[in-house]
Amino acid sequence: MLIVTGSNLTIEDVVKVARNHEQVELHPDALERIKFCRKMVDRKLEAKEIMYGVNTGIGEFSEVVLDEDQVKQFQKYLIYNHAAGIGEAMPLEYVRGAMLGRVNVHAHGNSGCRPEITLTLIEMLNKGVTPYVCRKGSVGACGDLAPMSQIALLLLGEGKAYYRDELLSGKEVFKRARIKVPGLKARDGLATINGANVLTAMSAIMLFDTERWLKQAEIAAAMSLEALRANMKPYSPKLHEARGFAGAIKSAKAIQKLIEGGDLASGKLKVKVQDAYSMRSTPQVIGTAHDAVAWARSQVEIELNGVGDNPIFFPKENLQISGANFQGSPVALPMDMVGIAVTMVSVLSERRMNRLNNPALSVGLPPFLTKGAGMFSGLMLSQYTADTQIVEQKILSAPASIQSIPAAADQEDFVSMGMNTAIKNFHILDNAYGILGIELMAAAQALDLRDKMENPFKFGMGVKKAKDIIRNHVDFLEIDRPLYKDHNTMKALVKSCEILNEVENLIGVLN
Repeated sequence: MLIVTGSNLTIEDVVKVARNHEQVELHPDALERIKFCRKMVDRKLEAKEIMYGVNTGIGEFSEVVLDEDQVKQFQKYLIYNHAAGIGEAMPLEYVRGAMLGRVNVHAHGNSGCRPEITLTLIEMLNKGVTPYVCRKGSVGACGDLAPMSQIALLLLGEGKAYYRDELLSGKEVFKRARIKVPGLKARDGLATINGANVLTAMSAIMLFDTERWLKQAEIAAAMSLEALRANMKPYSPKLHEARGFAGAIKSAKAIQKLIEGGDLASGKLKVKVQDAYSMRSTPQVIGTAHDAVAWARSQVEIELNGVGDNPIFFPKENLQISGANFQGSPVALPMDMVGIAVTMVSVLSERRMNRLNNPALSVGLPPFLTKGAGMFSGLMLSQYTADTQIVEQKILSAPASIQSIPAAADQEDFVSMGMNTAIKNFHILDNAYGILGIELMAAAQALDLRDKMENPFKFGMGVKKAKDIIRNHVDFLEIDRPLYKDHNTMKALVKSCEILNEVENLIGVLN
């Protein structure tokens, strides 16, 4: 059970609720804060005090003051006109993560909605009611208005939602799940939609998966380094501590840990005085990605636990301030960097795979890792498959956070485009699974070939375990066969984290 307090929400918590359906409960103190704030809003409404988005229009219409009858209807039409997305349905975990994030915003007691709104979102999470939300439509400022509005439609008993593997109307799904439709009264609609909750939830999930992918990049690197008989002196922690980057120190230690127990680590093997950059600078490159992810994690978790809304109410001071805490840039910029970092590490992975394939660079391995060169082409075409995915990653690595297009008659004249960042990052990571899977497959092939040579050597415990897991899924390439099945199997294996879990169970947590 996750207790929502408004603070201390982590990306792991988001994954537990969004992906693993952990139950959610609102802390009693948070509920009291929500009630206390709502009383302030009600007093201001009775006093006919002008409040943006409560008794005024929004965006370009923020100067239009609504009468009492219009205030009652405005929240409904606000949701109607903002539910303007396009495209296929988002994965349900994105939507669930966004709902959790919104609940955590409300828990601060600064949003001014009725407690029924927050409690209904929690009930939907706990009963597995997940709104149908189009994948595209948000510009990442004024919140993720289009996707969040499709969530808010359910609070009106409208829209659509998934429940027990069926897509149903909002009215029907609430009936089956026995959830009371709360409706939307003054302020409720904007309090539900006016934050960057979708792009932040997607970013949290992407970071969770990227951290695990980076560990597997270190496993692949260790396997390739052993197969290429690398000089491991550049992996000395002392070297990286002298420079001071935390990510590089962490990465070097992880790779050293993976080769422990093998002949390369013990210094028994003759190695070159100095290797190519793709081998020698792996800790610096993967370490840079670790550091980028660490910064992005800090920014995403600040956003998860902050008050992303507009206006924001401060009931103890009887104050409401309209600003731009919905702006997605604090998440969009670091997440653009994460996408670039994943691409960078993927490029490095392909360069090591190239060295495994190239007989001029592979320290005695057969061309393209096949014993029948000429008749057979081995893993020649696997490199093509990696390369085409990398080109797509490079195209997608152009930052979205600088691509603002003004909207709403120039009232909203700078937007973060953070949803574009979030969407493209998942495409980058999807390709990264395939690229890394190909390096892992090539490294396993190379290690098996080393074992069959005249002077085989002992591999590190972590490396050997990783190779054994790969061999449970993909056979040694004795003669050529269609490789698309192996490529897809390896991609799925990396995504599953089975290699990582088994290796860490044997040698301990990598970093």
